[in-house]
Amino acid sequence: MNESTKAIIKATAPLIKERGEEITTAMYKRLFGNYPEAEKLFENADPDQHKKLANAVYAYAANIDKLENLSKGIEIMAQAHVKTQVLPEHYPWVGESLLGAIEEVLGADVATKEVIDAWAEAYSFLADVLITREKELYAQG
Repeated sequence: MNESTKAIIKATAPLIKERGEEITTAMYKRLFGNYPEAEKLFENADPDQHKKLANAVYAYAANIDKLENLSKGIEIMAQAHVKTQVLPEHYPWVGESLLGAIEEVLGADVATKEVIDAWAEAYSFLADVLITREKELYAQG
C-alpha cells in the first residue's frame, strides 16, 4: 500500500468515525441484497454487528500508518471468520458492498474516484492479511 493511499485513508478517518454506522448499515443492505447467500454467515451475529464493523473500519483508517496497532483486532476478526466459515471468495462481495456504501453515504463530492480507489486498495490489503491468517487457522483445524 503506497503512502498516497495511506494519506487518503487517514484523511477520511474522521468521516468514517462520524458516519461509520450509516456506512456499515448500508453495506450490509447491499451485501445481502446482492449476495443473499452471505446472510448465513451472519445468522449468529450480534444485533450490533454493524456497530462492531463501523468501529473496525474506523480503527483501520485511523491506524493505516501503524498497522501493528491492529494485530490483536485482526486476530480476533480472523478467529471469528473461521468460526463462521468465511472463505476467500466472500471478500470481494464485502469489498464491493463496502465501497458502494462509502460512496452512497459520503456522496460523490467526498467519495471521489481517488478516495474510492484508495479504499479499494486498503480493503484489498486488509483482506489479504485476513485471508492469509484464516488459511493458517483453517489448516490448524
